[in-house]
Amino acid sequence: MAEIKKILCFCGSGLGTSFLMEMNAKKALNNLGITGVEVEHTTIDDIVPGEADLFICGADLLHNAEKAIGMSNMVSMEEMTEKLKEAFGL
Repeated sequence: MAEIKKILCFCGSGLGTSFLMEMNAKKALNNLGITGVEVEHTTIDDIVPGEADLFICGADLLHNAEKAIGMSNMVSMEEMTEKLKEAFGL
């Protein structure tokens, strides 16, 4: 995968779940020692292809974005960490 500099987390409304995924992604990146990555959240209606290097969403929304991580449990730090390790090739 290409270098990841921006991650965009999204959910149906762009409020609670996407914000929790953003916070967990930031924590996971910090715990993995990964710096220089911008992480934001939004609603599914506002995602634009190419807006981010990696998208994170619930597994049910995975078909809405390319270069995406689908979360089975959107608030799981363990799953977030494992999937980001894989995305960053760690």
